Amino acid sequence: MTSMTGLQRVQLYLSTEHGCGYLPGNAARNAYVDPEFNMSPWRYELLVQRGFRRSGGYVYRPHCANCRLCIPARIVAADFTPNRSQRRCLQRNADVELHIVDELSDEHYALYRRYLAARHPGEGMDADNREAFHGFLECNWGDTQFWEFRAAGRLLAVAVVDTLGNALSAVYTFYDPDQPARSLGTYAVLRQVQYAREIALAHVYLGYWVPQSRKMDYKKNFNALELLGETGWTPAPAVVRSVEP
Repeated sequence: MTSMTGLQRVQLYLSTEHGCGYLPGNAARNAYVDPEFNMSPWRYELLVQRGFRRSGGYVYRPHCANCRLCIPARIVAADFTPNRSQRRCLQRNADVELHIVDELSDEHYALYRRYLAARHPGEGMDADNREAFHGFLECNWGDTQFWEFRAAGRLLAVAVVDTLGNALSAVYTFYDPDQPARSLGTYAVLRQVQYAREIALAHVYLGYWVPQSRKMDYKKNFNALELLGETGWTPAPAVVRSVEP
């Protein structure tokens, strides 16, 4: 199968069916961009605008036979206003400092292992495979940064962030599972939106909103949210969002 990027035709390859990581009991399948395609940040941005994501250097989008519940989501940075719960999250993390680094470290890997053990046990993600850790998060053709969130020097969270031409793409965030009151996943998104506004980027891409998945449903809590449908990107309907005043 092929897909148009606005530049040329891109060859896509279908994976075999496998268990869905979002909806247990469902079968899933992905369409992958040809690994030989000459990917670059600006080409990837065109694909992200069409609902693709990356895992390591592989670019894909869901292509399930009987399910369309993985809905690409993004925040319009200039229009975003934190709701009451998100303002409290920012206040609770007023002591957190952001440090942006270019490489993953032993300290990052140790936190990742603790995060998977607490948040994703038995879900097929190999916490003890250091090679898989780097292969999942790093990308040799992208402009990828690793955002460290620290309080009093202690590493609390790491957000993997791709910088695109006019957007940020939130790849993955892992955090200290012993700090639930901080809502570090939400905090990482809030800081990315804040940064995008500061440097006048249009969007922060959040990956897929999966309305029936408890772990992915949090994305509806961000206002200025757009979803990708058959007619393009449109504002998320009010029935989707659970926005507090």
